[in-house]
Amino acid sequence: MSNTGRKLFGVIAAVAAVGVLIGLYVATWATSQPAIVVASAAPPSSGGSQLTLETVAAIGPKYSPSHPDWVSYLVRRNGKWVRSTVYQVPANSVVHVTIYQYDGDSGLRNPFLSQVQGTVGGTETVDGKTTRAIPPEEASHTFIIPQLGVFVPLPGVAEEAKNQCEFAPCEGTAHRTITFSFRTGKKGKYRWQCFVPCAAGFIDGFGGPMQTFGYMDGFINVV
Repeated sequence: MSNTGRKLFGVIAAVAAVGVLIGLYVATWATSQPAIVVASAAPPSSGGSQLTLETVAAIGPKYSPSHPDWVSYLVRRNGKWVRSTVYQVPANSVVHVTIYQYDGDSGLRNPFLSQVQGTVGGTETVDGKTTRAIPPEEASHTFIIPQLGVFVPLPGVAEEAKNQCEFAPCEGTAHRTITFSFRTGKKGKYRWQCFVPCAAGFIDGFGGPMQTFGYMDGFINVV
């Protein structure tokens, strides 16, 4: 084989190798995206649909071997907790949300986000008590859908609370229970996110899990 032939062969081989690597990357990316979890039907007396979520201080090795110490949301599907932040709900309906909050407080940098907005009645219930706001310093996470005007602050577990959860799944340990409802509108894909700087170990607390799908942000698919 001539020098030109060898060079051409080398270029072709290199291009093919790069193509294989790109294909593997794309395939890995596609299969690592959170599964879409369809909201369950709410009780007939309340109508609409139901989402049951939980927030945890550390997702643990069961759900995320590569990032076991990352803070995260989980959603209940068929009685089991799933690490997904992509939820499907019906258009022009009411969505009832229950969040079991197992993490401690981090505090808000913007006190405005401690006010409940965009929910049915403009309120949330925290451990059975109805409120329109929480003290900014007690916030652990938020559930915010900016395009729908939904802002819900989640108070943290008290530092002195006993039996706190180490990592997910968290069952039967110290937590706060938050419930609220919001109305969907027309069909579309709406981004939601936590705005509490709760990513320990990252600059300003907003890196890592705060900017990664499947942890502290995702989409509400209204269909």
